[in-house]
Amino acid sequence: MSYFEKKFSRRKMIKFMAIGATFPIVNSIVGQAHAAKASKGLMKYRDEPNGEEQCSNCMQFIPGKTPETNGECKVLKGSVSPNGWCTAYAKKT
Repeated sequence: MSYFEKKFSRRKMIKFMAIGATFPIVNSIVGQAHAAKASKGLMKYRDEPNGEEQCSNCMQFIPGKTPETNGECKVLKGSVSPNGWCTAYAKKT
């Protein structure tokens, strides 16, 4: 028996491969949990601005095709108005 065969038995190699195969699955599940978006109700979204604060000048806002059309939000589910506002508002720097 060579040094390599003593150090790494077939059983150890199978365990190592099984652990390695499950890592991408677990990583995918954790990544999906981070990608979940909040509901508009939970974040108190409304279609009107809160003073100077509105979606179009929020760092979470992803604009639509034109400045007047609805866009998306990194935090909220669904489309949002550029004139809207929610509690996740964070001014662009």
